[in-house]
Amino acid sequence: MAVRPVLVLPHPVLTRVAEPVGSIGAAERRLAADLLDTMAASPACVGLAANQIGEPVRACCVDVSGHTKAVSCHGPVVLFDPVLVTARAPVVAREGCMSVPDLTGNVRRASEVVVRGLTPDGEERVIEADAFEARALLHELDHLDGLVFLHRVGSVASDVFRRVRYR
Repeated sequence: MAVRPVLVLPHPVLTRVAEPVGSIGAAERRLAADLLDTMAASPACVGLAANQIGEPVRACCVDVSGHTKAVSCHGPVVLFDPVLVTARAPVVAREGCMSVPDLTGNVRRASEVVVRGLTPDGEERVIEADAFEARALLHELDHLDGLVFLHRVGSVASDVFRRVRYR
C-alpha cells in the first residue's frame, strides 16, 4: 500500500512496549501491506516492526528469502500479537538495524524458535524457524518490547561496530 519512513533512535516510540492488536480488520491489513512494502523497498532489510514505522502496536514482518545465511525460510511473513513459544540453541552473530543505521553489533540469540501470532487474515500461525530466520524473528519481537539490538550486546566496547558502507 505504502512505503513509510523508518524511525531511528532516539525516537521514543522505539523504546516503548507496543500495544496488543487484538482483532484484525482493514486497518491492520493496511499496516501489514505497509510493513511489507517498506521492507521490500529497503535494501538488505529482512524484517520490520510496526513501531519502526510509527505504529506502536504488536505487528511485524520478516522475509529472509534468498539470504545466504537463511536455512529455514517461510517467505514473507506478517504476524500480529506474536508470542515466542520456545527458543533454544543460542549463538552469537552480527546484527544491524534500520533504526540504528550507523552501527552493528554481536548479539547472542536462540538459533531455533517457535513463534505464534495472527496473520493479516486473522488466522493463527505457528512458525518454526532456525538460523537466520530465527534471529530475524527475535530481532523484530525485541522491537515490539521496546528493545533494539544494542540492548542485547554483551559489551558496547567490544561488541558494537561502526557500519561499513561500500559505494
